[in-house]
This record gives sequence, structure tokens and C-alpha cells, in this order.
Amino acid sequence: MRQRVGVCAALLAWALLGGPAAGALALEWGAINPGQTTMDAVRARYGEPTQTSTQKEEQRDSVRWVYEGAQAPIGMERMVVDFGLLTPGGYRPQIVRSVLLHPKPGAFDRAVVVQGWGVPSAVGSQSGAPAFLYEEGLFVSFDQEGWAVSSMIFTPPQKMPPGETEPESSR
Repeated sequence: MRQRVGVCAALLAWALLGGPAAGALALEWGAINPGQTTMDAVRARYGEPTQTSTQKEEQRDSVRWVYEGAQAPIGMERMVVDFGLLTPGGYRPQIVRSVLLHPKPGAFDRAVVVQGWGVPSAVGSQSGAPAFLYEEGLFVSFDQEGWAVSSMIFTPPQKMPPGETEPESSR
């Protein structure tokens, strides 16, 4: 019997908080590789952000940079870069933890995602819309029709919990 992800929001939270999976290769976007790229490298590539903020997460300061409008990368309405990653070697405040992309309408669709990143590790839904999760570090939310990408979150690689999901290829 086919298993599906019941609540992708919980899986997304697990992915963002779970830390990098040892030895896994990460996915990157726009020369930003979560878990490796530094704040200075993001600034060198994209310039100063439209907005910045600092928040406390588990008694640590983390920084968020937002690029919107004309400052957003080509094809994006908005890009949000979160810095501050807890690693086995300690907290690294200058390292990218995640990149959240909000593509412009038509910039990415389901076919482009599968062609670019392959078959997802897990398929589920978020707010009633289809979603893909790649253990290499990508979570993709689609529109209600399941075709256009509404958002993409890149993180360090994640280990999938055993028996939680079934890849799309076996659906």
C-alpha cells in the first residue's frame, strides 16, 4: 500500500532543524550551497539585501537576508537566505542554513523540478497542494493544481526517516 507524507510542514520543520546528513551531497541554487556558503559569498554574488533581521533560535542569534523586487535574482519574486547553522563542530553564524525561493509565475513547474533535481525522496502535500522532498536538501511546494512551483527551500542534506514516505517513482 502506498504511503504518503501526511503533513509536509512537519517534515519541512524536521528538514530545517535536523542538521546535515553525514556524507551526503547537497543541492545548491544560484551558487548558494546551504551548509557551505558563507555570508560574504552571498553578499559578493547578490549584493546587499533589501531587508535584514536577526532572531533568536535556541539561544543563538541567526540572521535573515531578504532580496525582493529588483534585488531578487532573475526569475524570482523573493529570495530569503537564513544564516546560522549548528554543526557537529559548533554553531557557525556566517554559514547559510537555508535558501527560500518564491519564483515568479511560470519560472518553475513540476516538469522543470523533476528534470533538474530528479525523482523526489518523498511526495506529500502542504495545505492541500502537492509537495516534493529531496533528502539532498530541497523541499518544493506546488500550487493547488500541482503544476506551478510556489516555493522552494534548499537546506543541507537530510536523512529520511525510515518508512515515512514513498518516492514518486513507486506511485
